[in-house]
Amino acid sequence: MSEPHLHATHPALIARLKRADGHLRAVIEMIEAGKPCLEIAQQLHAVEKAVVNAKRALIHDHMDHCLDTEHSAKDRAELKTIARYL
Repeated sequence: MSEPHLHATHPALIARLKRADGHLRAVIEMIEAGKPCLEIAQQLHAVEKAVVNAKRALIHDHMDHCLDTEHSAKDRAELKTIARYL
């Protein structure tokens, strides 16, 4: 079994995603309550941006701290793979 892969930025990332999760739950409640579609769309946009920003922060942190500076073939391949998610 391998060790957990943790970064110093992970607690902040977790907090950000938990806020987005709470916001998404609020959007679901808005839909269930029959709120106007414009309000729902605006809130969904906010949730989407929060998740995109969390993903971007995770990927940039990985690129900064997990890829070696010697530019090995393995790391170049990993960089190409993870960059597709930006």
